[in-house]
Amino acid sequence: MFFYLAFIASGAIGGLTSITQLFTSLANRSGAPVLPEIVKSLGIDLSAILVFTLLYTRENKAKNAQLAKLSREESLSKLKLRVDQNKIISVSDLRGISRLVILAGPAAYINESYKRSEYVTEGLLERGVLVIPFATDGNYFEFASEDSKVDLSIDEKKKRLWQLRPIYIEDWSNWIAEQKKLANVSLESPVYLSLRLDGRVRGSGTGYPPWNAFVAQLPPVKGLWSGILDGMDGRVL
Repeated sequence: MFFYLAFIASGAIGGLTSITQLFTSLANRSGAPVLPEIVKSLGIDLSAILVFTLLYTRENKAKNAQLAKLSREESLSKLKLRVDQNKIISVSDLRGISRLVILAGPAAYINESYKRSEYVTEGLLERGVLVIPFATDGNYFEFASEDSKVDLSIDEKKKRLWQLRPIYIEDWSNWIAEQKKLANVSLESPVYLSLRLDGRVRGSGTGYPPWNAFVAQLPPVKGLWSGILDGMDGRVL
């Protein structure tokens, strides 16, 4: 961007010089450069100013968009979560540990998302996925096993996957509303956002999260590739 400004300044100086020469040539003063050459030089200078101004504007917009995105992600990192009755953490405390999936919608949407995740619970946990259910209608999602004969070990894994609870609801509501506004999504639409291990937004969408796609796309957090691929879960939004 510095060089773009330098080229714009250079073109402006060259353009002023060409304009001065143009007036001199039109006045038919002795020693004035040939008129076609002056016009050609002026055209080059003006073209350079236009091109580099457009490039600078594009880069400046991209920079501002990046800064705004980083600001939103920083705001997200400060939001609070309850792990259990005795422990409250920030979203940032889970960076490098878990891939968070934020669900925002009415309780019915949260409950259906939970049911759709049951068959891939182990796969999600192996990839460090933890769910943050945010019920926008004021109802709270509570884990409950519908089958009394369910394997207790599987039951505990489901609880672990869905154990996080957002607190300071107004802060969460404001952050999610801002994301919907920026994405031109209706405030009433249920949405999900998936985060990378580094805490940046990896994907988002309306409707139910693609649990099976998460299992297929994300590498396990333990094993041969643990550490090497930390945070490298695809491009960020």
